[in-house]
Amino acid sequence: MVGSKKKGYLWAISAGLTAALAAISAKHFSHQLIRYGHVILFNVVMWGCYVNSLKALSSLQATVTNFATNFLFSGLAGYFLFEEALPFKWFAGALLIVIGVLALSKSSIDGKTRTD
Repeated sequence: MVGSKKKGYLWAISAGLTAALAAISAKHFSHQLIRYGHVILFNVVMWGCYVNSLKALSSLQATVTNFATNFLFSGLAGYFLFEEALPFKWFAGALLIVIGVLALSKSSIDGKTRTD
Protein backbone atom coordinates (compact mmCIF):
# COMPACT_ATOMS: atom_id res chain seq x y z
CA MET A 1 0.00 0.00 0.00
CA VAL A 2 2.81 2.41 0.86
CA GLY A 3 4.56 1.80 -2.47
CA SER A 4 1.38 2.45 -4.41
CA LYS A 5 0.84 5.72 -2.51
CA LYS A 6 4.35 6.86 -3.44
CA LYS A 7 3.62 6.01 -7.07
CA GLY A 8 0.35 7.90 -6.79
CA TYR A 9 2.16 11.01 -5.56
CA LEU A 10 4.75 10.66 -8.32
CA TRP A 11 1.93 10.50 -10.88
CA ALA A 12 0.23 13.55 -9.33
CA ILE A 13 3.50 15.50 -9.34
CA SER A 14 4.06 14.48 -12.97
CA ALA A 15 0.57 15.70 -13.80
CA GLY A 16 1.30 19.07 -12.20
CA LEU A 17 4.62 19.40 -14.04
CA THR A 18 3.10 18.60 -17.42
CA ALA A 19 0.23 21.01 -16.80
CA ALA A 20 2.78 23.73 -16.08
CA LEU A 21 4.68 22.77 -19.22
CA ALA A 22 1.49 23.24 -21.22
CA ALA A 23 1.15 26.78 -19.85
CA ILE A 24 4.83 27.51 -20.48
CA SER A 25 4.51 26.24 -24.06
CA ALA A 26 1.55 28.54 -24.66
CA LYS A 27 3.66 31.51 -23.66
CA HIS A 28 7.06 30.45 -24.98
CA PHE A 29 6.48 29.38 -28.59
CA SER A 30 5.58 32.02 -31.15
CA HIS A 31 4.49 29.75 -34.02
CA GLN A 32 0.84 28.86 -33.44
CA LEU A 33 0.99 25.29 -34.74
CA ILE A 34 3.94 24.45 -32.47
CA ARG A 35 2.31 26.25 -29.53
CA TYR A 36 -1.03 24.48 -29.85
CA GLY A 37 0.63 21.14 -30.54
CA HIS A 38 2.67 21.36 -27.35
CA VAL A 39 -0.28 22.54 -25.29
CA ILE A 40 -2.41 19.63 -26.51
CA LEU A 41 0.41 17.11 -26.05
CA PHE A 42 1.21 18.23 -22.51
CA ASN A 43 -2.46 18.31 -21.52
CA VAL A 44 -3.03 14.77 -22.82
CA VAL A 45 0.03 13.55 -20.89
CA MET A 46 -1.16 15.49 -17.82
CA TRP A 47 -4.56 13.78 -17.87
CA GLY A 48 -2.92 10.37 -18.21
CA CYS A 49 -0.70 11.07 -15.21
CA TYR A 50 -3.63 12.45 -13.22
CA VAL A 51 -5.79 9.39 -13.92
CA ASN A 52 -2.92 7.14 -12.80
CA SER A 53 -2.56 9.17 -9.60
CA LEU A 54 -6.26 8.62 -8.88
CA LYS A 55 -5.68 4.86 -8.89
CA ALA A 56 -3.46 5.12 -5.80
CA LEU A 57 -4.67 8.27 -4.02
CA SER A 58 -7.95 9.79 -3.00
CA SER A 59 -9.26 12.38 -5.44
CA LEU A 60 -8.53 15.12 -2.90
CA GLN A 61 -4.91 14.06 -2.43
CA ALA A 62 -4.31 13.71 -6.17
CA THR A 63 -5.94 17.04 -6.98
CA VAL A 64 -4.17 19.16 -4.37
CA THR A 65 -0.79 17.58 -5.16
CA ASN A 66 -1.34 18.22 -8.88
CA PHE A 67 -2.43 21.81 -8.19
CA ALA A 68 0.44 22.57 -5.84
CA THR A 69 3.05 21.21 -8.24
CA ASN A 70 1.53 23.15 -11.13
CA PHE A 71 1.42 26.36 -9.07
CA LEU A 72 4.99 26.08 -7.83
CA PHE A 73 6.52 25.03 -11.14
CA SER A 74 4.58 27.67 -13.12
CA GLY A 75 5.63 30.42 -10.73
CA LEU A 76 9.28 29.41 -10.73
CA ALA A 77 9.30 28.99 -14.52
CA GLY A 78 7.80 32.46 -14.86
CA TYR A 79 10.58 33.86 -12.72
CA PHE A 80 13.46 32.02 -14.40
CA LEU A 81 12.24 31.86 -18.01
CA PHE A 82 10.18 35.02 -18.40
CA GLU A 83 11.75 37.25 -15.73
CA GLU A 84 8.44 37.76 -13.94
CA ALA A 85 8.50 39.14 -10.41
CA LEU A 86 7.61 36.87 -7.50
CA PRO A 87 6.52 39.05 -4.58
CA PHE A 88 6.67 37.97 -0.96
CA LYS A 89 2.92 37.19 -1.07
CA TRP A 90 3.58 34.55 -3.73
CA PHE A 91 6.12 32.79 -1.51
CA ALA A 92 3.77 33.02 1.49
CA GLY A 93 0.97 31.50 -0.58
CA ALA A 94 3.27 28.80 -1.93
CA LEU A 95 4.33 27.89 1.60
CA LEU A 96 0.70 27.64 2.73
CA ILE A 97 -0.12 25.44 -0.26
CA VAL A 98 2.76 23.10 0.50
CA ILE A 99 1.76 22.92 4.17
CA GLY A 100 -1.82 22.15 3.12
CA VAL A 101 -0.72 19.39 0.77
CA LEU A 102 1.46 17.84 3.47
CA ALA A 103 -1.42 18.01 5.96
CA LEU A 104 -3.80 16.37 3.50
CA SER A 105 -1.30 13.67 2.60
CA LYS A 106 -0.97 12.77 6.29
CA SER A 107 -4.71 12.85 6.92
CA SER A 108 -6.76 9.78 7.58
CA ILE A 109 -8.79 10.00 4.37
CA ASP A 110 -7.92 6.44 3.40
CA GLY A 111 -8.58 5.18 6.95
CA LYS A 112 -12.23 6.16 6.89
CA THR A 113 -14.75 3.50 5.95
CA ARG A 114 -17.93 4.03 4.01
CA THR A 115 -21.19 3.56 5.87
CA ASP A 116 -23.52 3.56 2.88
